Amino acid sequence: MADSSPPVNVRQTDGPVTAVIRHRRAQPFFGRHPWVFVGAIEELRTPDGQLPQPGTVVRVISHEQRFIAWGLLNPHSRIILRLYSWDESDQLNESEFWLARVTNAVNLRRRHFNLRQDGCGCRLIFSESDGLSGLTVDFYSGCLLVQFTSLALFAFRDHLLNALEQQVESSSIWLRTERGMRDQEQLEAVDGLLRGVEPPQPLFIEYNGISFGVDVQQGQKTGYYLDQRENRITASRYLHNAAVLDAFCFSGGFGITAVKHGGAASSLGVDSSESALTLAAANAELNGVANRCEWKNSDVHAALSEFRSQNRTFNGVILDPPKMARTRGGLDRALQGYRRLNLAALDVLQVGGILVTCSCSGLVSRQQFVEVLGDVARTSGRDIRILEHLGHPADHPVSATCPETDYLKVLICQVD
Repeated sequence: MADSSPPVNVRQTDGPVTAVIRHRRAQPFFGRHPWVFVGAIEELRTPDGQLPQPGTVVRVISHEQRFIAWGLLNPHSRIILRLYSWDESDQLNESEFWLARVTNAVNLRRRHFNLRQDGCGCRLIFSESDGLSGLTVDFYSGCLLVQFTSLALFAFRDHLLNALEQQVESSSIWLRTERGMRDQEQLEAVDGLLRGVEPPQPLFIEYNGISFGVDVQQGQKTGYYLDQRENRITASRYLHNAAVLDAFCFSGGFGITAVKHGGAASSLGVDSSESALTLAAANAELNGVANRCEWKNSDVHAALSEFRSQNRTFNGVILDPPKMARTRGGLDRALQGYRRLNLAALDVLQVGGILVTCSCSGLVSRQQFVEVLGDVARTSGRDIRILEHLGHPADHPVSATCPETDYLKVLICQVD
């Protein structure tokens, strides 16, 4: 539970609210990393000597009194400040500032997507990578799915929603929230309609001739995992005539793509969510591959153990689990989790089979993920050869100054 007491020293002073960074702690922020944790703040200077409200614009300076950036404050969060501008002349309280950020993000997507085309689906705004730390916006066939992961930025939601409506033709703007993030940020927000009309359940997107129904109101995250769109196509090319196990299948993205695009003989999708499997089965029908797709409502680890006991094996195994590391304190546990999962997958993967293994944990580096596979190879006594390293599509750009935005690792491997 977040601590409501002032996390830093607060001192009364004239001028704007100012955060002073501790001695020798300013380098990451001069380097444009947008997250300032509580421990980096030496003191907070305010006109009344009181802790400001969430969403207060803060001038950030070094211990030597040099200007660093403008940020927004959330005293309830471990990330006490999120930084948005390193230009001292910018005005975060003005709508024009947020309009410029949203416009820049949308223009980038227009280079790759026709937002007016039926079935278009893409990530429109990707938080830190678009200079809007704490905001994610996905676009599904004219519907905007908005996620705020920052209470401070949520205070500017009207400016941001107005900017979205100005830049994108949309029938609805729907808010989705993550419970864990609501708790971390003390963000009191309820999923629901923000602007326009209620979106249909499901609505449909299409890419590479494959169609998917998306439940934007109740589905996981914002209803679909757009970041794996191109990776599903790439992986499918290795799975021709294969019997595929699609673990953590959600709405069937990898398995259905493997069958329809890659010519896989069959796909068994496993997921613990019954509603996800209902949508996956409907997606298989939609794409004309229901006769080659099977679905199992189960915990993935339990299913792998069951398949092993039955001596049931597959030519291809796809592992796309949820995020395993949410804090640095959980990193070792996450690495062990990936190790156990991949070892269990090898027990049901035939010799010469294809393993597609994924990590969406930003705190797990690509090198660490590869090292996990190396350990799996040594422990299992099997040779693992990485054929391709995959990551983000263009609508999920990586910020060069915020390495955490490089979160998605996908390794396509042959296992002998």
